[in-house]
Amino acid sequence: MEINQSFNPGEIVYIIIRNPHAQDVAHIQQAAVVQNPEDANSLALFIHENYFPLTEEYAVFSTEEEAEAAYQQAFGTVDSGEEFYG
Repeated sequence: MEINQSFNPGEIVYIIIRNPHAQDVAHIQQAAVVQNPEDANSLALFIHENYFPLTEEYAVFSTEEEAEAAYQQAFGTVDSGEEFYG
């Protein structure tokens, strides 16, 4: 199943996004699924006033809880004493 078939325009999703200026900084960001303005046959993520194609390149989660669990698995938590070095 293609990722575009998993979501519908108007849905709110959550992604883990890295800071482009500091690759060791990541956070969970809310995004909207919308029709891609450059390709009417595909969907896009609308984040920070920008459109990003909805592709397998992004880890997209239906709920904030799913995104938080994936984030903790990938990066650890401050309380656990784990560190992430990129």
